[in-house]
Amino acid sequence: MMILRILGVWSLVLAMVVLTIDGTKNLASGDAQWVTTPLGEHWFKLDAPSLNLSQAVIERYVHPFLWEPVIVSMLQVPTWIFFGLLGLVLHRIGRKRRRIDAFD
Repeated sequence: MMILRILGVWSLVLAMVVLTIDGTKNLASGDAQWVTTPLGEHWFKLDAPSLNLSQAVIERYVHPFLWEPVIVSMLQVPTWIFFGLLGLVLHRIGRKRRRIDAFD
């Protein structure tokens, strides 16, 4: 379970880094409107062929319905929110459980 806590912390750190990058871009642009970068745009900039391959594999071998409404909506979520929630969930799942002694 420690690996889940470690992955959770790394996801939270990544979320803070991406939030800082988005915040810096917004301050530099001088616009009054807050703009965030979606997860799909970051994935496309980092490795576009893997994004296209993922779409093809999911649509062909799993189900086309899974790609279009489900994964496409996840790819439109701001990156810092996605990794922040992922980090919280992983950290919560991997937490140490308190031992309860029922016979005390």
